[in-house]
Amino acid sequence: MHVLGLFVLTVAKVLRFAINIYTFIIAIAALISWVHPDPYNPIVRFLYEATHPVFVRVRRILPSAFFRGPFDPTPLVVFVLLIVLDTLAVGLLFELSGHLLSK
Repeated sequence: MHVLGLFVLTVAKVLRFAINIYTFIIAIAALISWVHPDPYNPIVRFLYEATHPVFVRVRRILPSAFFRGPFDPTPLVVFVLLIVLDTLAVGLLFELSGHLLSK
């Protein structure tokens, strides 16, 4: 059980790291969108390609009333979803790894 516990712990840490990296990508993309950057810049293109598929799915779910003002709430909704994913999935994986390692 020790090896399985270490494997689950590794998966939890990698998932948390990926969530943290994606959180920074969303934050940078949201900040850059305020200044209307050059769409041909490679960094801007990367940020758009990394966030656009998730943003489109979230926008389909949200009611149109959320998009009446000048403020796009999509990054905030994605932040909340990432927090929920981190708290539930990663938390459960850490707890499971703790139980497996204590046996």
